[in-house]
Amino acid sequence: MNALLIVIIAIAALVCGYVFYGGWLARQWGVDPNRKTPAVEISDGVDYVPAKPYVLLGHHFSSIAGAGPINGPIQAAIFGWVPVVLWVLIGGIFFGAMHDFGALFASIRHKGQTLSAVVGANIDDTAKKLFCIFSYLTLLLVVAAFASIVANTFVSTAAAPSVANQQTAWISLLFIVVAVIYGLFTRGRSIPTAVNVLSAIAIIVVIVALGSWLGEHVPIMLSYDAWMIIIGLYILIASVAPVWILLQPRDYLSSYLLYGMIVLALAAVIIATVAGDAGHLSIPAFTGFSVSKGMVVDGVVNNSKVAVSGFMFPVLFVTIACGAISGFHSLVASGTTSKQLDNEKSAQPIAYGGMLIECLVAVLSLCAVGFVWGSYMDGSIASPTAVFASGLSKMFAVLPAFQGAETTVYSLLILAVSVFCLTSLDTATRLARYMFQELFTPKGQTPDQNTGVRKAITNPWVATIITVVIGVVLGMTGYQLVWPLFGAANQLLAALGLLAVCAWLGNAGRNNKMFYFPMVFMLLVTLTSLVITIVGKVTAIAAGTVTLGNVLQLVIGVLLVVLAIVLAIKGARTIFGQKKATPAA
Repeated sequence: MNALLIVIIAIAALVCGYVFYGGWLARQWGVDPNRKTPAVEISDGVDYVPAKPYVLLGHHFSSIAGAGPINGPIQAAIFGWVPVVLWVLIGGIFFGAMHDFGALFASIRHKGQTLSAVVGANIDDTAKKLFCIFSYLTLLLVVAAFASIVANTFVSTAAAPSVANQQTAWISLLFIVVAVIYGLFTRGRSIPTAVNVLSAIAIIVVIVALGSWLGEHVPIMLSYDAWMIIIGLYILIASVAPVWILLQPRDYLSSYLLYGMIVLALAAVIIATVAGDAGHLSIPAFTGFSVSKGMVVDGVVNNSKVAVSGFMFPVLFVTIACGAISGFHSLVASGTTSKQLDNEKSAQPIAYGGMLIECLVAVLSLCAVGFVWGSYMDGSIASPTAVFASGLSKMFAVLPAFQGAETTVYSLLILAVSVFCLTSLDTATRLARYMFQELFTPKGQTPDQNTGVRKAITNPWVATIITVVIGVVLGMTGYQLVWPLFGAANQLLAALGLLAVCAWLGNAGRNNKMFYFPMVFMLLVTLTSLVITIVGKVTAIAAGTVTLGNVLQLVIGVLLVVLAIVLAIKGARTIFGQKKATPAA
């Protein structure tokens, strides 16, 4: 595997996909630059706030990325680089980017409401309620898991001090404070794009430098539980505050750190390929349709702590989610991004383009694991984040002049992953609040029209407090019990997102046939994965392994299968009814 050649091919394919397929989708769906978006029409200074396209791209990309495009390809690399690259490129261009673009466009044509409102308007209210419940529970898992990940990157105690974690904590805290100041300063001002971009980059450099110094000289010694509580308070405030004062500026500023990570990764691949023999990485092209712990791959025993096991279908397509298609993206696109889009013409670069940037991150992650393949296979490197940072930092060290910078590059990459997770975390909390409010709001009403008990529980603060408390408690206790189901749940959400947009386009009289195959494929992936899980848990319980995790996964797995089938039938009836009604219309 020549890393640089793979990256060049991937970039060429993604650019062609954006220009040709993305442009074709925009024409088929009727994207109209002259039509007012909800951000402009309903602007309320809290959730509906128009943002410049490059600012909104920063928010959107920061929110959708998380650790997914890094973890998935690294865990699935055991199948070989060919299956991973093919799924990332084909899935990203024809599945994921279309899914994200469609969710954003459907939302802006439904007054910036979430995808659940699109389901309610185009299928029925029962489907909407089911979608709300499922989405809310999925987001609770995201809040719990990402809060846990972020807290672990901050923890430093007297018993186990960590300068790197202290630096990450300081930099993240500075990001929050500076974002508020930046939001207040830029609010209502027309700042030239060049000035805005250059000032943002300068701010990032200062924050990273100052935070690194503080981490060394002013230690923050706090436990995991203490950080979980602090993070809970932060996301509570961030998810209710007007988007212009924290969410927009913070995600915009942090996006440059993420762009910087991509540039750093590209530079590492180029250096490793040109300056040494690392152009030919040791990861095999293909290892087989079934993989397992202990299998021998090119003479190396698979003892990896994170590599997946099982058959390529459905494991590959569930594991590589954010790098190809992820249901979480549809919630971001229809939840926060649609309420900030200033012009419909920006939907393609932000949603379709944002997904393709994530595909590039997935390819770079594959290059990283290929460079440390031996250490990855024998289990020396324990986590996907460490694999990503180790692989790319060691690529830098191939050039003698950069050998001294290996530790610095490693720390910057770990920091970037932590920032990915934190930006996804506060967005996920806001999205969960929207879903909670919609769940208890009758058809045809908005949350502010509720009365009595409904009005009380759909109050933004109440809905957010409930969400944060549940999410933080899960993060501190037992979200890991059901986390193995998250991959299937997330891809089920993607299938339902495709279904919702397909139904709406059909009702609107637009071409929706491009959704048929991706929608059916993702439903089959999800159902197959869930059935395998259910059979495994039933077998384990029958053999006497009756644990809380096994029981919960069995029950939730069955419920997800039922949910998928019910919503698929309802969606199919809607789409079938459209086809029958077309001649008469």
